[in-house]
Amino acid sequence: MLRFVIPFAVLLAVAGLNAQDAPAGAAEAEAPVTLESLKADVETLRSETDWLWTCIAAFLVFFMQAGFAYVEAGFTRSKNVVNILMKNLADLSLGSIAFWLIGFSIMFGPPIFEGIGFGMPSLADSLIESEGNWGNSFLIFQMVFAATAATIVSGAMAERTKFATYVIFSIIITSVIYPVYGSFAWGSLWGGDNYGGFLEDMGFLDFAGSTVVHSIGAWAGLAGAIVVGPRIGKFQANGKVTPILGHNMAMAALGVFILWLGWFGFNPGSTTSVGGGDFALIAINTQMAAAAGAVAAMIVTWIKYKKPDIGLTLNGALAGLVAITAPCDGVSIGASVLIGLIAGVLVVFSVLMFDMIKVDDPVGAISVHGVCGAWGTLAAGLFNLESGLFYGHGFGQLITQIIGILVAFVWAFGTSYLVFYVLKLIMGLRVSEEEEIQGLDLLEHGNEAYPISK
Repeated sequence: MLRFVIPFAVLLAVAGLNAQDAPAGAAEAEAPVTLESLKADVETLRSETDWLWTCIAAFLVFFMQAGFAYVEAGFTRSKNVVNILMKNLADLSLGSIAFWLIGFSIMFGPPIFEGIGFGMPSLADSLIESEGNWGNSFLIFQMVFAATAATIVSGAMAERTKFATYVIFSIIITSVIYPVYGSFAWGSLWGGDNYGGFLEDMGFLDFAGSTVVHSIGAWAGLAGAIVVGPRIGKFQANGKVTPILGHNMAMAALGVFILWLGWFGFNPGSTTSVGGGDFALIAINTQMAAAAGAVAAMIVTWIKYKKPDIGLTLNGALAGLVAITAPCDGVSIGASVLIGLIAGVLVVFSVLMFDMIKVDDPVGAISVHGVCGAWGTLAAGLFNLESGLFYGHGFGQLITQIIGILVAFVWAFGTSYLVFYVLKLIMGLRVSEEEEIQGLDLLEHGNEAYPISK
């Protein structure tokens, strides 16, 4: 009882102090403090706290761009670091503008066709005007999500892609490719059930975007990696795969830790509310899956190569984070550990598999975000406490999850392959052999990350 009485007494005391400090006659003009007015103040405070939480989460997700920049730069060669940093900067800058102008309205606007779920392109301002600052909070949160999806592509195509062509694709993915699939799965987050897409209507579960964000970016990256082709010297005529090592594992490790921190905005922040404290369970599930993914990848590489591999262990942590992103709100802590463990194993063998089929992904982005994103989305159909197969709820949820995964692959890979192929014909997609050998930094940007002092 005291926990209700004390805050009430504090509010009354504050009200009394304000009345004492007011000029003579002002107290008579002020409305009396009533239970209804206090209730209204509490509701306002709760709403504004939710806005604040959503913005703080958005700032953490924004900081993930630094993590992606460091991971991708660390995993690539020193002669291409400036190029990677420029791509990450372009993804965030151009992607924000493109998402504001077009993508937000497609993703959360009123549907053109009933049941499809993507809206008419228009300024986001017209959609958020009625909601004021809550609309602005939601917009910035979704905007940095869109930038994340775009950034995944740059890693998969690193060290051989023309910057100008990549910039065009970055605009297209943030304005159309990502928002259209997002409208299928998340459209009702803003406009209510009438704005939802067919995947939402089926009951598809992807709480924070294992598929909506991560797999969409990864399947686009897969299309780009196939169209642009592998780096010079990666695959030999006799079938041998030549490792091309990254130049700075300290940078890559720092990037992973930044991403890990940012994920506490990505997953818990997707509640967009502090009410009920659900974000706390989501936070611990996120932490445990990441830790389990790192441990699993470390053990697998230790057994396979007789030494624990730093690159794959770092990717193991990211794999766990990606995998738990879809089911984080509806699974137990024990299930989150298992989901992370499986993701850590998957990412190691997925990287090897893509090497076997001669798809060159310098940073392992397709394996981390695509394969493990699909696994995490599938895991929601297995481990969800209210609808999962392993909790006696049948195959219905699992089948829905599989449909969502397949739709994501067909949409993102298909549209991205077409866009990259057309861009290749019109602008060219790959740098010249000379540029690739010398490095993209000097010839594409006229600068170096590590200039030799004279």
